[in-house]
Amino acid sequence: MKYLHLLRGNLGRKKVRTLFTTLSIFVAFVLFALLAALKVAFAGGVQLAGADRLITIHKVSLIQPLPVSYEAKIAATDGVSAVTHATWFGGVYRDPKNFFPNMAVEAEGWLDMYPEYLLTPEERERWLSDRTGAIAGRGLADRFGWKVGDRIPLQATIWQRKDGSRLWDLTLDGIYEGAEEGTDTTQLFFRHAYLDEARAYGQGVVGWYVVRVADPERAAEVAEAIDHEFANSPTETKTATEKAFVQAFANQIGDVGSIVIGILAAVFFTMLLVAGNTMAQAVRERTGELAVLKTLGFTDRKVLALVLVESLVMAVLGGGLGLLVGSALAGGLNFGAFLPALYLRGVDLATGLALMVGLGVAAGILPALQAMRLEVVTALRRG
Repeated sequence: MKYLHLLRGNLGRKKVRTLFTTLSIFVAFVLFALLAALKVAFAGGVQLAGADRLITIHKVSLIQPLPVSYEAKIAATDGVSAVTHATWFGGVYRDPKNFFPNMAVEAEGWLDMYPEYLLTPEERERWLSDRTGAIAGRGLADRFGWKVGDRIPLQATIWQRKDGSRLWDLTLDGIYEGAEEGTDTTQLFFRHAYLDEARAYGQGVVGWYVVRVADPERAAEVAEAIDHEFANSPTETKTATEKAFVQAFANQIGDVGSIVIGILAAVFFTMLLVAGNTMAQAVRERTGELAVLKTLGFTDRKVLALVLVESLVMAVLGGGLGLLVGSALAGGLNFGAFLPALYLRGVDLATGLALMVGLGVAAGILPALQAMRLEVVTALRRG
C-alpha cells in the first residue's frame, strides 16, 4: 500500500493514453463475455441433454411422421423405462415474426420425461385436466407478457383444422421455470389429444419419440434394438441419444466453438500488442525516474513488481468491467425463437479472470524486465 501513490502517479501521467488502453481491454472482455454466452446458446442445450434419454425419428427425415402405434412397441423394448412423443406444430402468435418453438405433446408423459420443466402442483393439475390448455416457459411468457389464464391464439403454418380454419385457441394453464440455469424456457407445449382430434389430416401419427433408458450405459444398445424392431418396415426409424440429436442441430450452423476461439485469439493478440506497446512507452518515458528509484534503494525486484502491477491494474480494471457489462448485456439480449436466454457460465467467468491476469502479465513482463535491468549510470545519462 505504501507504493500506491507511485502507482497512481504513473498511471495518471498520461491520462488519455491510460484511459484508451483500459477501454480497449474493456471492449475485448465485453466481446469475450458475449461470445462465451453465444457459444453456450448455440450449443442448443447439448450440455443439459439427458444422458438417459434417446430420440427416435423417421429414418429419412425429422419432418416425416411416425405411427402412434410405435409407442407400445418401443415401450416393450428391453432396457426402456419410459416413452413419450411430441409433434412439431409450427404456429405463430398474431404476427409471422412472432415465431417460437411450439409442440403438441402427451402432457403427463412429457412432464415426467423432462423433470427440469418446473410447474407448481396447481399448474400441473390444471394442464392435465384442460384439453385445450398449454404451458409456456418463463422466457417466452415474459417476451409476450403472458400470464396464467390468458388465451393464446396460434396461427398454424402446418396443421389445418377440420373446419378449414388455421386458428388454434389455447389457454395458458401454467408457466414453467427451469430447474437449472440454461434450461430452455422459450417453448410452448399443448395437448396432443387436442391436435389429433381437431386437425383435418394426420390422425394417428406423431413427430418423434423421446425414450428413457433404465441404464444410460446401455443407451447405444437400446437405440439399436429400437431401430431393429422397425427395420424393413414402411416407416423405419433412426434412434440416437438426446445429446447427439441436439448436437446435430448445433452443427448445422457450424463449429461455433472454433469460431469463438478464433475471434478471441485475434482480439486478445491485438489487445496484447496495444497494452504491451503502452507499457513499453511508459517505461521509456520514465527512464530517469526509475534510475532515481534505484539510487534511493529500490531493488531490481521492486522495480519489476511496480511495472508489472501497473500493467495488471489496467488489465484487471478494464477486463473486470468488461466482464460485468458483457454479462449484463448477454442477459438482456433476446433472440426470440432462435436462441434461448443467454448467460455467462461460472467456468467462463473464471476463464475471463485468468485471461485478464495473463494479459496483464504478458503485456507488462518485457517492459518490467527492461526496467529491472536498467543500469543507474546509463539511465541517468539518458534521462
